[in-house]
Order: sequence, then structure tokens, then C-alpha cells
Amino acid sequence: MRRWCLPFSVCLCVSTAVAMGAAPKGDWPQWRGPGRENKSSFKGINTDWNAAPPKLLWKIDGLGGGYASVSIQGDRLYTTGNHPDGQNVIAVDLKNQKVLWKKSITDQVPKHGYDGSRCTPTIDGDRLYAVSSNGGIACLKAASGEVLWQHNFKEWGGRMMSGWGFSESPLVDDDHVLCTPGGKDALIVCLNKADGKVVWKAAVPDEGEAGKPGAGYSSIVVSEAAGVKQYVTLVGRGAVGVRAGDGQHLWSYNKVANVTANIPTCLVTGDYVFTSSGYGDGGSALLKLSKSGDGVTAEEVYYHRSNELQNHHGGMVLVGDHVYFGHGHNKGFPVCVDLATGKTVWEASKESRDIGNGSAGITYVDGHLVFRYQSGQVALIEATPSGFRLKGTFKPEIIEREGWSHPVVVDGKLYLREQNHLMVYDIAAK
Repeated sequence: MRRWCLPFSVCLCVSTAVAMGAAPKGDWPQWRGPGRENKSSFKGINTDWNAAPPKLLWKIDGLGGGYASVSIQGDRLYTTGNHPDGQNVIAVDLKNQKVLWKKSITDQVPKHGYDGSRCTPTIDGDRLYAVSSNGGIACLKAASGEVLWQHNFKEWGGRMMSGWGFSESPLVDDDHVLCTPGGKDALIVCLNKADGKVVWKAAVPDEGEAGKPGAGYSSIVVSEAAGVKQYVTLVGRGAVGVRAGDGQHLWSYNKVANVTANIPTCLVTGDYVFTSSGYGDGGSALLKLSKSGDGVTAEEVYYHRSNELQNHHGGMVLVGDHVYFGHGHNKGFPVCVDLATGKTVWEASKESRDIGNGSAGITYVDGHLVFRYQSGQVALIEATPSGFRLKGTFKPEIIEREGWSHPVVVDGKLYLREQNHLMVYDIAAK
């Protein structure tokens, strides 16, 4: 296995920030925030939750059933949820703390394992884009919820690798919006964001036996690796990259795939991709992308089996030269990994057993990580390679089902979606 000494101090100027749309400071316009890096721009949080746990500012109902996270622009919050008339996109007025509108984007309530929505709407100016868990993409007016255009993934032979529903949050890039139907001849589809017309369809061959055909539970990110603009995502057969201009398949990496559900969104930085999946036959890998003729090749820098290093789900964040996430199948053990070598710098398996149970969704803010466990508990952990430093925990007021909706921090407020409920906590320093 070949290992590399990587100049990460240079390449950490991530190339996706502009490509995926720069947001005004304080906004969280899409899945994993600006640039899909999962980092809040807010500075000045309360870093001692033991002495002063976050205070609940307000809460509302009306979001519907689901596990989707939230997107925020100005005084509007958007999410998706199941209501009796179908799966809805919901707008919340943050100033007046009420549901502003809701609009169904399905004919009926989708049925699959763990019923409920998954998609975090993507905000692009005066429009929203959302994927329904039964397979479809819709464009809506942000002000009113009026549906401007829609597609059903059946148009492209859409299929999931397993039966828990489409979970992607669509990517808006320049004049296009992208989604992953998972079809044989249309694994990824690029649409004109204005009218929904097909720009290209990416036919990606199955390379390798690991995993299953179809879409995974991940979302697309943009990479400029090897000087080639490309879209990178984790699908049923593992990590893949397609050329942004025409959807041409560039590379695939099968070893990281599992047969149950490939979930975490890939991390991209410079010429590298860090990818991980859970369950018994996934694992984690760092890939180096290099130019090869008019294409791109992916070379494995290192690979760890799932029992050594895996993010089941909950996501990962790159801070400096280190990757942080919850490690282990249904564990969420906080872990810090040296990106260049794959070495685990620290793992808080024993220390974190009393924090919460199950996998953990994470968000970075002001030098710290907010961990939200499946069991509902929320923890603040310092994002430092010098060691595991827990800064306190708290139990949200409402815990109903699995706490899988990822936490979001905007302007010193922590947004926690819990099925039909939205809770907003103050985490700013006083």
C-alpha cells in the first residue's frame, strides 16, 4: 500500500467554495452549508456547556415527519417533511417563529424503511430545489412554494441500492442543478436549473463487486482535482467522479462500498477525496486524483477496513489537516484522523459512552464540533488533534425518534429538527 506525504497546508484551499456558490455570511443555504464543508462561519460560541448549557430560545411544530436537516437564508428556514397530503417542502418565518407555507412535491406520502423526508432543500436566490424520498426532484419559488417544474426519477430508470428512500440533497452549480437517480444510463443527471431541461445524463459503469447498483444515500460535491472540474459522490458501488462539462465517467473506487447503505458525503480538498461508509464491509479511504490523457485516475493512498475506521452516517468534517467524525457502526465514537496518513490521532470510545448512543450527526463551529447522537443528546467537543476535550452536553427538550437530523449553527443559534418539531438553542457566548 503506497503512502504519500501530502502538502495539505497548501491544498486546504478547498476548490468547492466558489463552485458550489458562496453564501452571505451567516446563511446556511444547503446541505452541509456553504461549500458543503459542514462549517459554520459564526465566531464567539459558549465553550463551557457544563457551566452554562445552551438555552432553548423557542420551538415550533408543523415540520412534518422526517429526518431532513434545515437550510437557512436570512429570516427564512426551509426543510422537508411528511404531511397527510404527501411529502412537503416547508418554509419557516424565523422572525415571527411560525410556518410560512408548505407545499407537497409528491402525490402521496412515500413508503419505505424509516418513513419520512431526508432531503435538505437547496436555496438558490429566489428558488428552492428538493428531492423527494420516493424519487423525484422539484424546483419551487422560495417566497410562496409554487412548484415551477418537477421530474420523477422513473424517467431515468431511477433506483436506490436499498430500500430506505432517496436521501440526496440536490446540488446547484452555476446554471445547473444535479441529482442522483441511480439509473443504469443516468446515475447522475444534470438539469438546467431554470426550466428543468436535461443537460446531460452520466452513465457510470459498475466497477467492482462491492456494494450494489443504484444511488447511495449521499450528496454530490464539486472537485477541481487534477485541473478537471468534476462531480464526486458516493453511490451504491462506491465513490465516483464524472466530468462537470458533459457527465463523462472519470473514475470509480469500489472498495469503500458496502451492500447495505453508502451514506456519508465525500470530503474533497485539492487533488484528494476522503470517503467512508459503514456497516461490516465498508471502511474509509483517501484517494489521489491525477490527470490521465483527457481523463482522471483515482489512486488509493490508504484504505482502512470498517472495523478499523468508518463513518456509519452523521457525516465528516475536515479542519486543518485532520478529519473528525463519529466512528463505528451505530457508535458515533468521536475520532480525529490525520488526513495525510490515515492515522487515528485520538478516539474517544470509552469517554463518549456516557454522552449518547448511536451514530452522531456533526457540525463544526468556532473551533468546536457539535455532536448530535441518535439517542438525542448533544455534545460540544473541541476540534483539536491534541486530544479529546469534551466541553459539555445537554438533552434537548424534545426527543421522539432517532436524532438523525444534522445540527445546524447560524448566528450563534443551534437549530435542531426533531420530526415535526424545530428547536432553536442559544449557544453564543455572553
